[in-house]
Amino acid sequence: MKFYIGSGMKNCELVNYYANLLKENGWEQTYDWVKNVSDDISREDMIKYASLESQGIVDSDVVVILLPAGRGAHIELGMAMALNKEIFLCSVTNEEFNIENTVAFYELSKVTQLVGNADDNVKKILKLH
Repeated sequence: MKFYIGSGMKNCELVNYYANLLKENGWEQTYDWVKNVSDDISREDMIKYASLESQGIVDSDVVVILLPAGRGAHIELGMAMALNKEIFLCSVTNEEFNIENTVAFYELSKVTQLVGNADDNVKKILKLH
């Protein structure tokens, strides 16, 4: 199974943790954007990274979005929805899915909401595949 993980840059360590757990179970990461996070990124770098991230989503079977996420991750979520990918929204608490914090797109049929720590959420993702 091929996967892509989107989240905010503040969640880089968590993205790596999820990716490592999935890879340990034989899954293939289509693109690791975390390796490019730096304080010294030019506009040209951003254009290149956006292209690589987009292709990572296209090449994936499953897209995992770790919440809370930033603007970029929500664009990745939109791409995954448009491409009819299977999507897992992962959060440590239900707070992200409360009616006052959520968005309607989180309720679409291709979106599975998971609440728990990384180990529990990855077990749920693996169980569904």
